[in-house]
Amino acid sequence: MATTTVHLMRHGEVHNPDGVLYGRIAGYRLSERGLEMARRVATHLSDAGRDVVAVVASPLQRAQETATPVADAFGLELASDERLLEAGNFFEGSTIGSRPGQLAHPRYWRYLWNPLRPSWGEAYTLQVARMRAAVDDARQAYAGREVVLVSHQLPVWLTRRSFEGRTLAHDPRRRQCTLASLTSLTFDGDRFAGLHYSEPAAELLAGANQLPGAL
Repeated sequence: MATTTVHLMRHGEVHNPDGVLYGRIAGYRLSERGLEMARRVATHLSDAGRDVVAVVASPLQRAQETATPVADAFGLELASDERLLEAGNFFEGSTIGSRPGQLAHPRYWRYLWNPLRPSWGEAYTLQVARMRAAVDDARQAYAGREVVLVSHQLPVWLTRRSFEGRTLAHDPRRRQCTLASLTSLTFDGDRFAGLHYSEPAAELLAGANQLPGAL
């Protein structure tokens, strides 16, 4: 059976001095450190001789800028897929991610009734459905090769939990999905064979703004 690897890559650090929960808001670009993170992942993959034959990214600017060096390293044209988008979030545009104490205000209570869904944004199950569909399409289109899909922390983390057979409800503080990390899914034919997590840009994480784009 053909062995296929689908690398789920999180974007690099975003220029976000105000600590905004940016979600799907357009115009949030990578910081200089974030651009270097993307370059390091591209070098990591190319120097290792990985058989990457396609690079696909969320249409959001930060994901596109992260994916570009990877595509360039392999001489590929970058593709986009809306199924790789950040999670929808009612708190988008607020500073709750950097100042969670605001959640104590009564105006937010109507969004907090079910943290297991979660009630403040796109359901975990819907995120997994669209992400797994993108993974399955990539696996089938490039059987026996490697593909990089650039997405966002929460969708990547939920997809990993889904493949591992774990519950989707989780503590956001315990996500193993740092900036510019790779969650690499391996398939033997149609069968999921396992995953490997790596942080090619680990040296740049110290001091980086690692606020998630969605809760």
